Amino acid sequence: MIPFKLTDELVAEIKQLIEAKENSQLKFLLEEVHYADVAEIFNELKETEATYLIKLLESDKTSDVLTEVDDNLREAILGNLSSKEIAEELEELDTDDAVDIIAELSEERQQEVISKIVDEEHKEEIKELLAYDEDTAGGLMAKELVKVYDTWTVAGCLRRIRGQAEEVTRVHSVYVVDKEDKLVGRLSLKDLVVAKNEQKIADIYISKVDYVNVHDDVEDVAKVMSKYDLDAIPVVDDNKTLLGRITIDDIVDVLKEEADKDYQLAAGITQDVEADDSILELTRARLPWLFLGLIGGIGAFLIMEGFQNTFEKYAVLFFFTPLIAAMAGNVGVQSSAIIVQGLANDDVKGSINSRLIKEMLLAALNGTILAMFLFLFVWVTKGEMNTAFAISASLVVVIIVAGLIGTFVPLFLNKRGIDPAIATGPFITTSNDIFGILIYFWIAKMVLGI
Repeated sequence: MIPFKLTDELVAEIKQLIEAKENSQLKFLLEEVHYADVAEIFNELKETEATYLIKLLESDKTSDVLTEVDDNLREAILGNLSSKEIAEELEELDTDDAVDIIAELSEERQQEVISKIVDEEHKEEIKELLAYDEDTAGGLMAKELVKVYDTWTVAGCLRRIRGQAEEVTRVHSVYVVDKEDKLVGRLSLKDLVVAKNEQKIADIYISKVDYVNVHDDVEDVAKVMSKYDLDAIPVVDDNKTLLGRITIDDIVDVLKEEADKDYQLAAGITQDVEADDSILELTRARLPWLFLGLIGGIGAFLIMEGFQNTFEKYAVLFFFTPLIAAMAGNVGVQSSAIIVQGLANDDVKGSINSRLIKEMLLAALNGTILAMFLFLFVWVTKGEMNTAFAISASLVVVIIVAGLIGTFVPLFLNKRGIDPAIATGPFITTSNDIFGILIYFWIAKMVLGI
């Protein structure tokens, strides 16, 4: 298969065909293009052009396109479609994808769209999924799956699987339930094929099956699926009744969203924003941490002002202030980034004290090596051994403290149920800058006897 490549020439051609209303040529041009590639084309079109194509092409393709296009464009397209047209698109989607789209509408519009869905079963399943929080397994699952009863024979099971599979986009697993629809296991297709027609499913199914509760957090679901390399996982309620399944494509989206959110937090952006958002939205997202940085800068100024007499006697200390602040910030970010990554991957084990001791030893080793180099540099360039010792000794302590703060803060936040990613950005940098400068001048003042 030749990879699709979006070119300016193709986009220009499609725009010309839309303007000329060459519908047959448009259909022919996009007929064999994968829906994800069509979505890429849509993102290059104007709102009116994209809406025109949505109404022109078959719903079995455009429904999938809607799940892939840019959020802002999808919102604009949905605003230009009637409730009946949206309902027709939702009819072609699995329930989880349909819910993702309809959830972007106002509550009043949701009711209008749902009322236009012809398939009663599809309608009821969408309404059921809308009731779950979007950050839970229930808000992520799809109702489409293949299930069999443990009382069925192999022959009967094969007949029913064929019928169910027609409604499922991808058959990852066959789940086995009892007469009360409670999940009891899974069925190996290999075992099913080689079994005798008269055998009962109860005799061949595998009782060990991983599953998640409908109220589990999506991050916990992602960890389970990642840990066991699952393509899909069943979702049950508190009574272990089988409700639906979550597939790996949805988990990939969750992981991407979490990574984007953590990256923005680490950069000091407190809200979920995109580059195309308004200036006001971007300002609201960025300003809080910028303000924190300003407060930190004022704090550093006040600390330095309090050591004004030290500057008068040893002016050289002033010129090493940026170095100390930078090292404190860098070490803190390194330490916190490793801990946050470990927490995200569930790799951080043991007590907080053991982590702090390990980080202290690591910081002491790194700090000593760096301090030796700095000591030689100051001694050779300035010829003042006491000053060189004061600066280098300060560097060791500053690095140890920065490492401890960078380790402790994300662990503490995680224990309190706060996203630890917040500790990898301006928060940790600013706090370490302030502590670093304070420690630097305090140690220098003691060593030099000022």
